[in-house]
Amino acid sequence: MKLIYAAAAAVACLVPGAAFAQTGPAPASAPVAAAPAVAAKFNLDTPIETLAADEKAKAVLTADLPDLLPHPMYEQFKGMSLRQLQPMSQGALSDELMKKVETDLAAIK
Repeated sequence: MKLIYAAAAAVACLVPGAAFAQTGPAPASAPVAAAPAVAAKFNLDTPIETLAADEKAKAVLTADLPDLLPHPMYEQFKGMSLRQLQPMSQGALSDELMKKVETDLAAIK
């Protein structure tokens, strides 16, 4: 019987405490995180045919890689990205040239 009274007393002590905890002001909400940086519209992983279909991206390809779009094998590699094509380019798509193209594509809004 003492156990029942002890349990009832413990519950009675907890209930009023819970009610008091809710009477204070609402906690401040966490600050809203800044929106993530917008990813570049185009990059080295974008399929070449997608780049060629966009006026600004095509201008980058024409300026940075003038032999790419008129290449006789264009139909075979147009579904690939520049990153995929680089190892097959026999050095024509150097790391430095890829960085330039990547920078120029990232500047497109």
